[in-house]
Amino acid sequence: MVRKILWVMSLCIWAQIVFAAQNNIDGLRIWPSTDSTRVVFDMSGAPEFSYFTLKNPHRLVIDLPRTSDKAKLKTADKTGSLVKRVRYSTPKNKQSARIVIELNRAATPSIFAMAPTHPYGHRLVVDLKDSAPVTAKPQQNTVVMDESHSQRDRDIIVAIDAGHGGHDPGSVGPAGTYEKHITLSIAKKLEAMVNAEPGMRAIMTRSGDYYISPNQRPEIARQKKADLLISIHADAFSQPQPKGGSVWVLSMRRADTELGRWLEKSERHSELLGGAAEVINDKSSERYLTETILGLSMDHSMATSHDLGNKVVEELKQVTSLHKKRPQAASFAVLTAPDIPSILVEVGFISNPQEEKNLNWAKHRERLANAMFSATKRYFKQVPPDGTLWASMRSSNRTHKVKSGESLSLLAQRYNVKVSSLKAANNLNSDVVRIGQVLSIPST
Repeated sequence: MVRKILWVMSLCIWAQIVFAAQNNIDGLRIWPSTDSTRVVFDMSGAPEFSYFTLKNPHRLVIDLPRTSDKAKLKTADKTGSLVKRVRYSTPKNKQSARIVIELNRAATPSIFAMAPTHPYGHRLVVDLKDSAPVTAKPQQNTVVMDESHSQRDRDIIVAIDAGHGGHDPGSVGPAGTYEKHITLSIAKKLEAMVNAEPGMRAIMTRSGDYYISPNQRPEIARQKKADLLISIHADAFSQPQPKGGSVWVLSMRRADTELGRWLEKSERHSELLGGAAEVINDKSSERYLTETILGLSMDHSMATSHDLGNKVVEELKQVTSLHKKRPQAASFAVLTAPDIPSILVEVGFISNPQEEKNLNWAKHRERLANAMFSATKRYFKQVPPDGTLWASMRSSNRTHKVKSGESLSLLAQRYNVKVSSLKAANNLNSDVVRIGQVLSIPST
């Protein structure tokens, strides 16, 4: 009897060890970016781990005790230039798994476990900081030549920022739609529209599914000498009812903070001030003048952002419902370039089932992109940046204030121009003009 009891107890203990401690690898995802790569293992339970690195060739070895190595380590994602492949190796014992990440060059690993957060379960996250980051190739036709080498005035540069990306999916809709995919799709449509417009050129902060920090995004726009930054996002809430688009600009509180931060970095003054830096040195006695110029620059950028934001709201309401009927102010890091007008456009609530469905419709995404493009075009037609082709065209144009009894066809005859040219120069969608309206008369 005693022997039988001991046998049963042993069996129970053995079963408890086997079933309670066994973990499984449910999936593998890899997200490369410009300076690092994130490898994520989806786990059935909280992972235990240890790791070490090897050279010749470079490898990262991860040991997972009490974990099965039966799952296939396959990924549909592009591994990038740093990670060569991910495979199993001989484990310490039969109850463990050993994973080897083969690398094309040295990398600094950072490994940590993450608890379940919707839509993911337990995860083991491996961040690999690249020892030789791959510099992104400059986009063709995006570098603006100086006047001595250019055959015409420069393009208006519009920086388009697709929110989130890579290991940061953004908000996730009820049907599993990732915000990062929606924003990139709209951004690419907007890019195509801008590039098709003579005198305008688009640059993207990201053109694929990889992560860029919010603070780095306005830096990319500054490096490309952008005249405007448009950041595209999709809203979300804990309840499914909220819906509609909105436009956001930088709040004054964040602006003051950012201004102070920029001023502390005295070595950046020359970049921010452009030609003015030649007559302003970074001396304590001249700090006030520097602060004044930067303050004026930010005031101008914020005023421009509000003006453009209102135009985007006007265009968006023709495409989708609005959550906010006027631009809102908030402290988003992506809006903090002191010398570039910047807006953030929330194209809808991805947490709303109907809006998630709309955002998955390519035609709706195209309409959203067109709304942003139309507003941008309207704004720059009115106030084109100095030195641009549009500014040159506007300066050579004459103006006419419409009087009673005048029409487009009559004005076209008077100034010897085509009706279509008049409409294009004034961004008119019909032949109707109103008394008192000031029209730009293009050169013949």
